[in-house]
Amino acid sequence: MAVLLLNFVLRGSLGFGGALGLPLLALVLPVKVLAPAWSLVGIVSSVAIVGHQRKHVDRRQFLGLLPGCALGIVAGLYVFKALDTVVLTRALGAFVIVYAAYSLWKPGKLSKTLRPVASFLSGVVGTVFGSMATIFFAMYLDAGSMARDAFRATISAMILTLSIARTLGYAAVGELTLDSVILCAASIPAMGIGLLVGDRIHTGLSPAAFQRLVCALLALCGVALLGSGT
Repeated sequence: MAVLLLNFVLRGSLGFGGALGLPLLALVLPVKVLAPAWSLVGIVSSVAIVGHQRKHVDRRQFLGLLPGCALGIVAGLYVFKALDTVVLTRALGAFVIVYAAYSLWKPGKLSKTLRPVASFLSGVVGTVFGSMATIFFAMYLDAGSMARDAFRATISAMILTLSIARTLGYAAVGELTLDSVILCAASIPAMGIGLLVGDRIHTGLSPAAFQRLVCALLALCGVALLGSGT
């Protein structure tokens, strides 16, 4: 519950936050159950944010992301279906460490010529791990200047669309189970409280110091996931 509350306070304030919650939960839950559940959670939480922030969505940026992301979802479903839980867990650990390093060391803005690559990888990574696509959404949106409200609303719209598409994909390949649905339902109370708190602190949030703490936690989670044998 503490992990979920922290995750959705971040989500409500910044527009994303699954990068922290999913690796922590993956230490005790199978990725094959967690990934589809996290997609369902992404749908519910994104609807809550986009519902009252939709006027801030940058539709041009949003529509430009969709083609590459759709191709990435197809590729990600193939990988998710082919790999077992142990391999997925260790792969998640490796990716989380890379994610933490990226978040701590922000490179320059992504060249516009590489934006299709970021779009494709958002679909692949988001589908394989059930989350973590926000790194590529952020890279994609970095190619243009965007106000905080617009970034928060647009990235939430992207997460909503990706979550719906990959949930349908999980169902199509037989990976959306009752366990995942139950896990999503159990997350809703913490989700609601976290989003309300996050929305209240959104306007005055200064994320620099907290970002460093999140990166350290992510790196530790990544190491633990790499050493997981079950």
